[in-house]
Amino acid sequence: MFRKFTLTAVAALALGTAPATAAEVEVEVTDYAFPFEGPFGSYDQMQLQRGLQVYTEICSACHGLELLAFRNLHDEGGPALPEDQMRAYAEFYEVFDETLFDGEGDFRAATPSDHFPSSSLSTAPDLTLMAKARAGFHGPYGTGISQFVNGMGGAEYIASLMTGYHEEPECALEGEPMDGYYNVAFAAGGFPESCIDEKGKHMVPGSWISMAPPLYGDDVDYADGHSTELEEVSQDVAAFLMWTAEPKLVARKQAGLSGVLFLTVLSVLLYLTNKRLWAPHKHKD
Repeated sequence: MFRKFTLTAVAALALGTAPATAAEVEVEVTDYAFPFEGPFGSYDQMQLQRGLQVYTEICSACHGLELLAFRNLHDEGGPALPEDQMRAYAEFYEVFDETLFDGEGDFRAATPSDHFPSSSLSTAPDLTLMAKARAGFHGPYGTGISQFVNGMGGAEYIASLMTGYHEEPECALEGEPMDGYYNVAFAAGGFPESCIDEKGKHMVPGSWISMAPPLYGDDVDYADGHSTELEEVSQDVAAFLMWTAEPKLVARKQAGLSGVLFLTVLSVLLYLTNKRLWAPHKHKD
């Protein structure tokens, strides 16, 4: 079941020349049920491979993954591409090698040890750490209760952003036109004065974002026959971007679980040892 969470943020950045006011903004982020959530969750290998396909065919035109090496696509717990497929995938990219031609440098086909190219546009952020940099859930002011229960929600934020494009609300049509696209999950863009009431509260959720809708549904063809509806494709690429930000997430969970079990057993042994050592002396006068 998808639950809508109402979040608060501050809109301080205007898009274009349209007027914007720093006021409380409500945004809508859907709590999707990703398989890697929870203490025992792990990545869905097929979902990560689908997300890689979405990134390759759509997102890579503008955004990069400069902190991720091609060899990581072969890692267990990730997309786990066979080595030959990983190497073939890397060869589709070109990287600049400064050692070629006596230090003059030139482009060559990428190898597994190379990293994904960086963003091709100065205004397009790198996506490697995007899922960790964006928080989707917030608890009551001054607490992190919701984040503790639901996690940071970066993947949910990305998926909600992909599906959050809507027609401009009627209040926005009454004032000066806004540059960009209206998105109910985005809170850092411009906001028209006509959509702010006399108390300074925003009358509609979200704000205006400069990025055009990257996904519309049926954007890709999956080899496994999985649904290509907008919400499904958005979750696939969001899960992949979560993996790029946390490639060792499953290993960390396993290490944490092992640590908890070890400390639990150690605590029981220490308790029993303490009772055995002090039992003969406990009731002495």
